Amino acid sequence: MLVELAIRDIVLIDRLEVGFGAGLTVLTGETGAGKSILLDALSLALGGRGDAGLVRHGAAQGQVSAVFDPAPDHPARALIAETGADAGGELILRRVQSADGRTRGFVNDEPASAGLMQKLGALLVEIHGQHDARALVDPGVHRALLDAFGGHRPAVAAVAEAWKARREAETALERHVARVAAAAREGDFLRASLEELDALAPEVGEEASLAETRAAMMRVEKVAGDLGDAFEELNGSGSPVPGVASLMRRLERKRAEAPELVTAPVDALGRALDALEEARFGLEQALAATAFDPKVLERTEERLFALRAAARKHHVPVDELAALRARMTADLADIDAGEERTAALERAVEAARSTYAAAAETLTTARRKAAAALAEAVERELPALKLERARFEAVVTTDPGQPGPSGIDAVEFHVQTNPGTRAGPLAKIASGGELSRFLLALKVALADRGSAPTLIFDEIDTGVGGAVAEAIGLRLARLSERVQVLAVTHAPQVAARAAGHLLIAKQAVGADAVATRVDPLAGGDRREEIARMLAGAVITDEARAAADRLMAGVG
Repeated sequence: MLVELAIRDIVLIDRLEVGFGAGLTVLTGETGAGKSILLDALSLALGGRGDAGLVRHGAAQGQVSAVFDPAPDHPARALIAETGADAGGELILRRVQSADGRTRGFVNDEPASAGLMQKLGALLVEIHGQHDARALVDPGVHRALLDAFGGHRPAVAAVAEAWKARREAETALERHVARVAAAAREGDFLRASLEELDALAPEVGEEASLAETRAAMMRVEKVAGDLGDAFEELNGSGSPVPGVASLMRRLERKRAEAPELVTAPVDALGRALDALEEARFGLEQALAATAFDPKVLERTEERLFALRAAARKHHVPVDELAALRARMTADLADIDAGEERTAALERAVEAARSTYAAAAETLTTARRKAAAALAEAVERELPALKLERARFEAVVTTDPGQPGPSGIDAVEFHVQTNPGTRAGPLAKIASGGELSRFLLALKVALADRGSAPTLIFDEIDTGVGGAVAEAIGLRLARLSERVQVLAVTHAPQVAARAAGHLLIAKQAVGADAVATRVDPLAGGDRREEIARMLAGAVITDEARAAADRLMAGVG
């Protein structure tokens, strides 16, 4: 429900914070006190169209914050969660209106688009008035309201699921038929191309492997020559090893004669011979490692070039040749077994259509039954609202030729205001005052089914009085047992039925300015306001006594 409305610098409001409770709350006050400003401000917070004219004169910007506390499973929380924002706790919708016409929206202090705020607003609040062209008078929502009234959620879900299965089956058939037709046109080319690809048998990742193998072989080929030259120097006829070994032996024989002179050189020559032998052995191993069959390199290059040529021919990367081969195989299979597959898919489509038709027919039957029950429920409310000669009908028009995810029915609310007149759409037939009362009767019949948690009725009692106003007050109070109801009213009979009462009045601010104020009323103050509504400018004792009687009637 709506917990609080905070307004800054909007039209006549400089600074205002209003709290709201459950049940029925009425807003009263003299004409021009600013009741419509409050609703305009709330509409702005709910994503309504911005207007620079809403900003208080002399202010750079105005802003409105609406605080809601919906149920944990309310759809508004799921919608906020989809954006990644925190959907727990209170929901705060804030809109900033600049004097230059620009607006900015925030949900729980996170920037939000006007579209998101409009969706949230529609889920949280419904505003109904004599000239309201949305909500219950919009045929676009009548089907959903009838389904909510009839408790059709499982049947609607079954139809939606059957519709999805039907569309998937139809799409599969359409794609298959198109693929078969295309494949048939290219059959000869496909067969020739597939023969080539079957012979080539490409594999995913093969190009990279072949390229790496080829590059490695080419690197080895370049190094092998130098390794061979080095090995020949150490192991061939020109090797320095025999000469160094001979010198070392001659010096070794002289070691006994002059050890202090010979020992160090002999040892160094020994180490040199060991190093040369180690180098020769290393070169021998390296040459063995570089040995490869040139034919292997040739075959590798031929395979790599063949794959790349095929890829260029078919305008695909080499790694997609295997997938292309699979698609061509499937396309040819479709050509060869196209009729059989087509027949199977056609049977699947017929089965899906039959399932959908059965689900839609079941829903249609339920809707027609609910339509009669809704009409009866609404018409029970009409006599007390001075519409005893009026009739209400939820018209269900069924057209199997226009199927959809919601079934094959269109629903529109029709009324007949007087016997002998033609029934027609609610918004076109009912006058302003009648429309308000029809809307109230509808909301009472629908109760909390298909309704936002907060309902606002803007002067729906205009032009009525006495028993009709009393009936409106009773029905608003009854409706408020299930949802939060706010009513802007001039009828004391309505005000007396409220659990909460807010007085809207203008107050002087400084020497030449006024501002709208909202004060909660209780006890004697509330009686005084209801007496004013009864008597006018001069409040008499009789008016006060009448106010007491009205308030006592609340129970």
